[in-house]
Amino acid sequence: MRPVAIFRASSTEGPGYFATYLERRSIDWRLVQLDSGDAVPRDARKFGGLVFMGGPMSVNDELPWIIPALELVRDAVRKDVPVLGHCLGGQLMAKALGGAVRVNRVKEIGWGEVRVADNEVAREWLGDVQSFESFHWHGETFSIPPGATRVMQNAHCENQGFALGRHFGMQCHVEMTAELINAWIATGGEEIAESRSSPAVQEPAEITRGMEPRLMALNQVANRIYDRWTEGISRGN
Repeated sequence: MRPVAIFRASSTEGPGYFATYLERRSIDWRLVQLDSGDAVPRDARKFGGLVFMGGPMSVNDELPWIIPALELVRDAVRKDVPVLGHCLGGQLMAKALGGAVRVNRVKEIGWGEVRVADNEVAREWLGDVQSFESFHWHGETFSIPPGATRVMQNAHCENQGFALGRHFGMQCHVEMTAELINAWIATGGEEIAESRSSPAVQEPAEITRGMEPRLMALNQVANRIYDRWTEGISRGN
């Protein structure tokens, strides 16, 4: 089986729980550190799947890796190599596939409900889950790209997730660990302070309250999504 390529755009936004998930299932993976200047591969078929993590930048920024990453996503979809996106990664997928990325009407930081859409595609990915508490940290949002199906949403962001065949893009963060959350709070305190007018931004004390049981519940939702996504890897290798 070819390894899964995980693309990191920021040193504080690594694969988190997703790496734990892969290692527990003996699925090989490689980290591509875009933030350190690693080149974006050109051929998606070198990997069993492509996974894009989050980052503080916008996919509309003129960064040297953005255009090659968009082209790689399109190459993967053409070649039926599964793609998975978390937050910035979901926005990257949406833009690559014909959607648009713009400023969301409010910023979301912290824990918040995500509702699963009532359609067959959503049930294929999330089973009988109707809603769950996810972690959020974003100020932009994506539109659903042509041919894809909205599978998740919430009160503050209409498009929290979409699916297109084997490919799954998310606005929310299901990959969180305690280490990631604490790191983001440590580096994002100023952003939280500047965003207090948003009804979807929480203070650090609320973000860390009951963090372990919240993460355990989120892990279970992540498992469902990752289980469905890795089925595509098995079929494609």
